[in-house]
Amino acid sequence: MLDTRIAQSVIDHAVALGSDFAEVFVERNEVSSIATLSDQVQDLSSGIDFGIGLRLVYGSKVLYGYTNRTEEDELRRIVTELAAKDRRDPATSAGAFDFRAFDDAHSATRTLSGEPTLREKVDYLFAANRAARAAGNQISQTRGACAQRQQAVEIFNSDGLHTHDTRHYIRATLQAVAASGNEQATGSQTDGGLLGWEIVETLDPEVCGTEAARQALVNLAAKPCPSGRMPVVIGNGFGGVIFHEACGHLLETTSVAKQASVFHDRLGETIASSAVSAVDDGTLTHEWGSINIDDEGMRTERTQLIENGRLVNFLADRLGAEKTGHRRTGSGRRQSYRFAPASRMRNTFIEPGEDSLDDMIGSIDHGIYAARMGGGSVQPGTGEFNFAVTEGYVIDDGKIGHPVKAATLISTGPDVLRRISMVGSDFALATGMCGSVSGMVPTTVGQATLKVDDILVGGNA
Repeated sequence: MLDTRIAQSVIDHAVALGSDFAEVFVERNEVSSIATLSDQVQDLSSGIDFGIGLRLVYGSKVLYGYTNRTEEDELRRIVTELAAKDRRDPATSAGAFDFRAFDDAHSATRTLSGEPTLREKVDYLFAANRAARAAGNQISQTRGACAQRQQAVEIFNSDGLHTHDTRHYIRATLQAVAASGNEQATGSQTDGGLLGWEIVETLDPEVCGTEAARQALVNLAAKPCPSGRMPVVIGNGFGGVIFHEACGHLLETTSVAKQASVFHDRLGETIASSAVSAVDDGTLTHEWGSINIDDEGMRTERTQLIENGRLVNFLADRLGAEKTGHRRTGSGRRQSYRFAPASRMRNTFIEPGEDSLDDMIGSIDHGIYAARMGGGSVQPGTGEFNFAVTEGYVIDDGKIGHPVKAATLISTGPDVLRRISMVGSDFALATGMCGSVSGMVPTTVGQATLKVDDILVGGNA
């Protein structure tokens, strides 16, 4: 996408101005999205964005700029402006580019640059809407969405690296709304991955619509949730959002390097129950948070974060590794060329155990079964969180009872890790978007169903 000669000239110029490290990140991003309201198309949008990010490093200081232009003079001008206050005699020399190709573990066939798929996507969302409507006359409407993205990146740096990658993202979702009088409730179903529209071969609009409607109808009939400290069983899949938000961010060198994480000096120590082993894995085939290489050009990997309760690794990008001494993990990610990279999660999950849902429920006299989790808020540094339960039930005398609404789980990541006593075998992953200092990136969360022995539940019963 960028002439190699121009990239070399820009890198050489940055090094001549005394930068310890220089990088050129080129991106072409193509997107297409569809939104439906019940049986009508509400919105269609598409576009292409192209740009170049320029990063200079002086010691621990990062200077960053970006442009949509590719002219050599313009790129060198930006480098000169970035280095204006820090320029010095060269401390190193730039290496000649050595192109490195990486195997594509996530090849796609029905891509945005290939055959048109708009009609098929609309048909899928309409079929899911019909399935949701058929679940009951209390389903008042649905909202559907299908977004596809093709991101091509090319990376050059002063270490002599030259590489590129193309990533194909697809995600389809349906939200169902159930209504009775003045009461309304919602449910949703989402599928996605790092592949093209060939994902439709594994999608079933009947399943999508029926599941979204089921959740909405359950929530419509729900009663107010009791509050207080009690044991909670958290469902699989998106239940892993709690670990991601309340613990995973504390293991990124983005926070560790600033000692803004309660775990910054706990490497090698026991920080969780022995039932907990956690992983961040960028190599899972076709998963939403996977990558072939990170946004610094390093091959991604599977990183064991916690093993039987012991903290064994952090997630580190290049600068984070230099600041902390922890090894790089292929976790340098960014939303686009407008952002400098930072250590970020990929597919983050608690590994499955051998306990059953029945045993977990049966071990509780009074508690909550949080079958599905939603969003919430987290306090950076401490992991204090407040997460909504989007589908929950009371547990009485070892049995699942009536559904509850307006339930929240309140605790801290470190505290929850210590109180997990049982982990199931029903492992599942779920797609999401994660925001941090380098913007929004696709990430996957996951876990099997697990039991937390004691946590504060907020409710309005």
